[in-house]
Amino acid sequence: MMQQIYDTQVAKRFTIYNSLFLDLPFDDIYVTGTLLPFLGKACEKGYREGKTPVEIIEGFFDEMMPGESEKRRSDFLFQMIQYVERQVVLFDSIEDAAYDKINDIHGKGSIKALISRVETDKKKKELIEKLKTFSVRLTLTAHPTQFYPGNVLGIITDLENAIRTDDLESINLLLQQLGKTGFINREKPTPFDEAISLIWYLENVFYQSIPDIVIRLLKGLGEPIHTWENPGILKVGFWPGGDRDGNPFVTHETTLQVADRLKKWLMRCYYRDLRKLKKRLTFKKVEELIAKAERGIFYTLFENKQVYNSKEDLLEILLEAREALITHHDGLFLNLLDEFILKVRIFGFHFAHMDLRQDSRKHDGLWEEIFSIQGKEFTGTEEELISKVMKTRGLPSLEDFQEPFHKEMLQSLGTVKEIQALNGEEGLHRYIISNCQSVLHVLEVFQLARLTLGAKSSPLPLDIVPLFETIDDLAMAPQIMSKLYETPEYAEHLKSRGMKQNIMLGFSDGTKDGGYLKANWSILVAKEELSEVSRKYGIKVVFFDGRGGPVARGGGNLHNFYASLGEKVDNSEIQVTIQGQTISSNYGKQVSCTYNLEQLLSAGLENHLYPDGEKNLNSKQRELIQSLADLGYESYKKLKNHPKFVPYLEHVAPLKYFGMTNIGSRPLKRGKGSGLRFEDLRAIPFVGSWAQMKQNIPGFFGVGAAIAQAEEEGKLEEIKKLYQKSLFFRTLLSNSMQSLNKCFYPATAYLSKNEEYGEFWKLLFDEYQRSVAKIKDISGMNELLEDNPVTKKSIEIRERIVLPLITIQQYAIQRILEEGKSTHILDKLILRAMFGIINAMRNAA
Repeated sequence: MMQQIYDTQVAKRFTIYNSLFLDLPFDDIYVTGTLLPFLGKACEKGYREGKTPVEIIEGFFDEMMPGESEKRRSDFLFQMIQYVERQVVLFDSIEDAAYDKINDIHGKGSIKALISRVETDKKKKELIEKLKTFSVRLTLTAHPTQFYPGNVLGIITDLENAIRTDDLESINLLLQQLGKTGFINREKPTPFDEAISLIWYLENVFYQSIPDIVIRLLKGLGEPIHTWENPGILKVGFWPGGDRDGNPFVTHETTLQVADRLKKWLMRCYYRDLRKLKKRLTFKKVEELIAKAERGIFYTLFENKQVYNSKEDLLEILLEAREALITHHDGLFLNLLDEFILKVRIFGFHFAHMDLRQDSRKHDGLWEEIFSIQGKEFTGTEEELISKVMKTRGLPSLEDFQEPFHKEMLQSLGTVKEIQALNGEEGLHRYIISNCQSVLHVLEVFQLARLTLGAKSSPLPLDIVPLFETIDDLAMAPQIMSKLYETPEYAEHLKSRGMKQNIMLGFSDGTKDGGYLKANWSILVAKEELSEVSRKYGIKVVFFDGRGGPVARGGGNLHNFYASLGEKVDNSEIQVTIQGQTISSNYGKQVSCTYNLEQLLSAGLENHLYPDGEKNLNSKQRELIQSLADLGYESYKKLKNHPKFVPYLEHVAPLKYFGMTNIGSRPLKRGKGSGLRFEDLRAIPFVGSWAQMKQNIPGFFGVGAAIAQAEEEGKLEEIKKLYQKSLFFRTLLSNSMQSLNKCFYPATAYLSKNEEYGEFWKLLFDEYQRSVAKIKDISGMNELLEDNPVTKKSIEIRERIVLPLITIQQYAIQRILEEGKSTHILDKLILRAMFGIINAMRNAA
């Protein structure tokens, strides 16, 4: 049924509107539009016949543009790239316009379905109780895999509205505008620019969607809105401006600037709402209070006067108006006032919760310099170093530091006080330690914060959040946290923070380190063990998943993942990072944002309300997944240690081009050395490079090998049973199916004949084929994603749209490899093709 709707609403519409697009009346575009379908067909036919990208492109030129100069040919390829980028936008807009038709907005996973289910099962009281403490926090991160500048986002919004009403004239005009509008930032955006582009989503989407969901949820449960004790059921976290590990260009000034912009833009939203309220609440004893509230916001916004010290000051006026409205005017328009009060309670003066983040090695360096200034050595065992850190009674003044970066780190910590004074504690109350590997790493930051914020005697208004990323770190995490809970000063700190500890786990880095199966399994086991350890000490643990969107960024459903975690994992909150094209595709419009937030919220709540056997693994199932994870890990480790692994990434995959893009944050690697070391590689360029090559290694490698080996040990039937019975294992394989479905190995098959990389390419291809075959076998499907025809179809159309781009990029890579040198034009072709290829992969959840 959904498939038919998808065909009508999306696939057929794309064919119709695309034909308009191909006829755009511009000289240089006209020929391109006419020739693009021929290039698409030439690519499809060429790969079927086993041709290389160079043969396909040169064959196309010989047939369609004989005798043209080299310059004319390369100009044509760039025009093709621009054209395909715009086709991707057109397809995105058509899918977005049909969002509520191709997704079951009120079906399974919606608030409506959840309320109906708990009423039938008499679990309404239990749900209300859980909602008093439960929350979902989506943290927006500025990782650079969404490249549209603001003016293009504006055209996309208008185009989507025109498509929804089939307004052909507007569609035609907007497509012409799209044809003439530049897609690429001319200059690399600053960290502040990145923040501004994400604040757009807060103002235009989350500000409307979040209160709407909370209101419908509370009304559906018969709970009063204005006194509901947990307005933070849904929250937005915010990394641009505070994530120093993610973006080395972030400074403490940036952090303050971003916090200021968040507050100002929220005040703009409040100001607009209060002006609307004024139009309705025109009654005696109420009107003047609303005018007073509006005046206060006006002064804050336009005259930089801090009229309100906190959201409580504003709420006091609003609640007084509420009282007057009920007492004197029978509560006329009370619902409008209550909705605004709820917004103020949700968003406070912060709009989104900023986090600070830095790599543990940077803190080590800072402490070394602190000790060196004080004429001491920072050496010894971990216990000795902890003792030295915890006994430090003061920090040197900033002028004494030689290393500017260390000054900057201390100034960054100093911003916490300033931001909390202006935006409330909710504005910035967490410090995340990337690459956390020891108790010392946590206590270094804890002590720095105490000394910087002058919180020696009073409670420290900051949560210290370790981020465990590699397989070894995940295994050590329970032991590290145990020791930390036993450290008297830290235990005291946790008491002041409501006995709550946030722990972050890094999916992408885990996958980069240990391969798909091992990373996902290690993270689940770590969560279970950390939950157990925390319960033992009476601490509520909150897990924050650094997913960036899809599993290993290959694809997959987030809510299915959260629904599958079982009772052993503490489930008081769901926290996850969302980045790049996942923000725009899943949370970029009110309808998609509302749908996906409801799905996440329901997944977490149902996990608590409906624990069942499918979610809880028995010891036999656990043993089987553990053995598959270990087998997959062995297979991935062999690949990682292959002498051609890093050279392939460096010289064949477009890894280095991520560092050349005008896309802001995310350097290629940590560390300053000139050579490329696997450990220093950042997860985004690492995963992105495999996606560009259409090889998606992080999303499946080792799955086929593990199942094949288990089959040799006679365990195939057991694995099939596991797939039927375990939601976790089923989700794991279905997410891997998405990665496999986005692979296209014919584009790189020319590498099989390459002297240096031929054997390595075959290794990748063999595991791809093995994984496809084994997953089909285990799931009983004839084709991957057979059970999800809409996703399958969406991927299919998107891959067909970008096939010319993939071919052009591989054409340039193949030429560089064969000619033994790069040229400015070939480099530029690789770089320009990157944008469209990534933007087209947006169906990942």
